[in-house]
Order: sequence, then structure tokens, then C-alpha cells
Amino acid sequence: MVFPLVGLVFGAVLGGLRAKLRGGSGKDIAQWAIVFSIIFGLIGLFTLIFIERSLT
Repeated sequence: MVFPLVGLVFGAVLGGLRAKLRGGSGKDIAQWAIVFSIIFGLIGLFTLIFIERSLT
């Protein structure tokens, strides 16, 4: 049940680190963190839906 939340947090951390390692400014880091958190949150949401539907 926590797959979307884990995806949001993991994506934000991964996106922020990626932008920081590439020398991005604060706005770049924030943008990459938001984009990656949305992507990984959606992946977590679809994973949760798939698991819930396969159990019933």
C-alpha cells in the first residue's frame, strides 16, 4: 500500500542527486526532483494497482 509514497520519495531523492551531480542550480534540482517523484510515484501507483488486482 505504500508503493506510491515510496516512489515519490525515492524519485525526489534520485532526481535531486542527479541534478546536483550535474552541477544544477537550486531551481534545476527542484525541477528534477519533482519530475522524478511524479514518474516514480506513477510507477508505484500502477504497481499497487497491478498487485491489488492480481490478488482478487
